[in-house]
Amino acid sequence: MSERFSYKIHATDGMARAGTIQMMRGEIRTPAFMPVGTAGTVKAMYPENVRSTGADILLGNTYHLMLRPTAERVHRLGGLHKFMNWDRPILTDSGGFQVMSLAQLRKMSEEGVTFQSHLDGSKILLTPERSMEIQRLLGSDIVMAFDECTPYPASEEQTKESMELSMRWAKRSRDGFNSGEEHAARSALFGIVQGGVYEDLRFKSIDALTDIGFDGYAIGGLAVGEGQEMMFKVLDFTMPRMPKDTPRYLMGVGKPDDIVGAVERGIDMFDCVMPTRSGRTGQGFTRRGAINMKNARHKDDMRPIDEACSCPACTQYSRAYIHHLIKSGEMLGSMLLTWHNLQFYQDLMAGLRSAINEGRLTEHANKFRETYALGDIDPV
Repeated sequence: MSERFSYKIHATDGMARAGTIQMMRGEIRTPAFMPVGTAGTVKAMYPENVRSTGADILLGNTYHLMLRPTAERVHRLGGLHKFMNWDRPILTDSGGFQVMSLAQLRKMSEEGVTFQSHLDGSKILLTPERSMEIQRLLGSDIVMAFDECTPYPASEEQTKESMELSMRWAKRSRDGFNSGEEHAARSALFGIVQGGVYEDLRFKSIDALTDIGFDGYAIGGLAVGEGQEMMFKVLDFTMPRMPKDTPRYLMGVGKPDDIVGAVERGIDMFDCVMPTRSGRTGQGFTRRGAINMKNARHKDDMRPIDEACSCPACTQYSRAYIHHLIKSGEMLGSMLLTWHNLQFYQDLMAGLRSAINEGRLTEHANKFRETYALGDIDPV
């Protein structure tokens, strides 16, 4: 691969891989977790603080940014990196997830999807070509092909039609990406495997995408309500068929134990709103499971959220204080808890990378699950 994008596997342990994605804006250590910056910001966080947790790459949202402030405005103002003060890689989704999640506001055709804006009700047509243009205007480093995220549950016939449409859109996405020569020369394009929970459809999707050719391949259409057992089942039959020398990205995942299980099955990249959304709603992640900081059990607890964590919320503040902030509706509570959750997720990824490099992933993963299932220690 050229200077714009390269992927190197440093170690394997079973199906798991530890590696490095090299891009012009920096290195991405894998397995990697991408904090979600939907509207050009990781909510409740300064960009430099997100970076301090260990994040190498962020995710931006094509649908939301095209509506406000618009991709054209972001481009005029110097691109998304300059706009949000993040100088490292950014992956932008294609808008395809909104094809599913905003089903009440859209009409789909072979051409693309006509959305009714959730902001002002205006009609907007999003096509594979327009998705590529928006991501080019934003200055995305990793561009995602435009697809339909197949909902769950869906019949095999519905899933087949959806997958085949996504594959036709994938070819148009590749052609549209290539037409922006300057952007294509410094960014990468990932295809998205669809096919629901059906093995043969997943295989056909992989074959179609590899025929087109992409820099990396995402697994779409999971974490949409099928549950962990089914998600892992799909990964078990899908991952052995995936290209071996390109990154593999599981979209929208997830809970800490989802991530650990997916890494064991060969996934390299993740994104999820869970650590930030949970931080704003009072939930904190610890090595002994998730805790609700709204609960009265924390009101006199002078311990940190997690004694093993190095984030400011844990090194400088008590559970009692953060409980007080959350109960009082103070913004600082959400900020501190979000910072902690993002640190927890990046520490999780760092631990997985180390375990793979040292050939002890099974032991590490089993210990994580055992400890995570214990639950929080009662206050003294």
